[in-house]
Amino acid sequence: MSARDLFHQTVKTALQKEHWQITHDPYALQTDNFDLAIDLGAEKIIAAEQGELKIAVEIKSFLGASKISEFYGALGQFMTYRLALQKIERDRILYLAVPENLYDKFFATSLVQELLQQNNIYLITYDIEQELIVKWIPSPNTANISKQS
Repeated sequence: MSARDLFHQTVKTALQKEHWQITHDPYALQTDNFDLAIDLGAEKIIAAEQGELKIAVEIKSFLGASKISEFYGALGQFMTYRLALQKIERDRILYLAVPENLYDKFFATSLVQELLQQNNIYLITYDIEQELIVKWIPSPNTANISKQS
């Protein structure tokens, strides 16, 4: 099993503050001969008539020297996990969690925004100090309707 990201507990706490129930820590996946593990799985009941939302969250800190190199790795990992997750649990939506300050400096750039849109990458930004979710891109309610592809 791979090492936990530095901000694993931060994101877990932030999700719990928004009333997500952590169901997997980590979310183990096996496809073909690969043993994979997404950092977290969580569920939330939204309304009796709408049922529950299910998400999986891959947490990244991007603390290395090259943000773009780390982004390449995160993008490939996200796409691999999303494909594996779709084979096992199609109704669970995958998010990539990144620090809010990194979103503002790196993820908000036009090149990265285009890559996120073209590859249908869903994001959660989180405040490291306050252990809060700042943004859902898109919101889980909308993501569940549109489904990742």
